[in-house]
Amino acid sequence: MDLEFQDVSFSYPAGKNPAIQSFNLLIPSGSITAVLGPNGAGKTTFLSLILGWLKPQAGRILAGGKPLNFYSRREMGQRLALVPQREQVTFEYSTLEYVLLGRAPYLMPLELPDEEDCQIASEAIARAGLSGWEERSITTLSGGELQLVLIARALAQQPEILLLDEPSSHLDLGNLNHLMAILRTQNAAGVSVIFSTHDPNFAARLADSVVLMQAGRIIGHGPTDEMLVDEKLTTLYNTPVKTIQYDGRQIVTLM
Repeated sequence: MDLEFQDVSFSYPAGKNPAIQSFNLLIPSGSITAVLGPNGAGKTTFLSLILGWLKPQAGRILAGGKPLNFYSRREMGQRLALVPQREQVTFEYSTLEYVLLGRAPYLMPLELPDEEDCQIASEAIARAGLSGWEERSITTLSGGELQLVLIARALAQQPEILLLDEPSSHLDLGNLNHLMAILRTQNAAGVSVIFSTHDPNFAARLADSVVLMQAGRIIGHGPTDEMLVDEKLTTLYNTPVKTIQYDGRQIVTLM
């Protein structure tokens, strides 16, 4: 399912400047897209607009060629899943119970998950590398472990588009490598992956294309190797940046 922003703008009520300004962007189905920019660039707002949590004040967003409001909340939940940067947990869910929340878009009001839903959730837990954790309370998990549970919950939604907000922020190197393997596998199965990040090296390792965001505007969009270059990244971060080639991929360093 393609996503298209047509001259989209959005401002928060108390904001002095627009959070999203004159966005025009097409993200094709089946791609892995990194939305790269410094803190405060508007990356999380961008994801919230895709999810329909925020409404554009100008322009429109199309999913599969249709405006977002064409889809019911149930249909949106079946098509799009989000892995947030963080989530406040207030109940002592087990890991399985929490991942089963990803099946909610497929259930009628007050309907309980059935055996198939439990099987899908268990498989998502295994794909996230958490086999045997079904009964663990999520209140006992570290930030990185909880991040993997959030990924499992999103996988249980079986979405067409998987959105991730700063997915690398809480993960150690081993789990980061595992996350990239999960996302590549999902993409190979036809799932579009869109993730926000402030880390150009993470974008370089995973993304097909990169959207460069600064102060709510797109200042560049294209193939990863064309976006992650010295001049563009120096402008993006307002600090001298150098890219080098190592083992067939780009490495971004400060000068």
